[in-house]
Amino acid sequence: MHHTFTIRTHGQGLYEFTRDVATWVTGDGVLTLFVRHTSASLLIQENADPEVQVDLKNFFSRLVPPTTDPAMSYLTHTYEGPDDMPAHIKAACCPIVAVDNWAEDPELCGSC
Repeated sequence: MHHTFTIRTHGQGLYEFTRDVATWVTGDGVLTLFVRHTSASLLIQENADPEVQVDLKNFFSRLVPPTTDPAMSYLTHTYEGPDDMPAHIKAACCPIVAVDNWAEDPELCGSC
């Protein structure tokens, strides 16, 4: 079965949507997710401790700062804003397709 849904975002960040898609795996338990946007990606991480998301946000901000940072002066794609090209770079480092098999063992999802 094919489903489509939209996540409304408010700028860069990590957005939890496990509960939005969990019911789709009832039955066969296989879930394939695909992101259509070129500056977004999928990341499967635990969500039991909010510090995980804080640390990930800080890591990605240090890894790829905005184009206004002097370290990023080599970037030429800047007309869509200081966070656009860094978003493309971050998306290139993470997958846009994720496959998970919750039927085998729902606990494989970890602390979702």
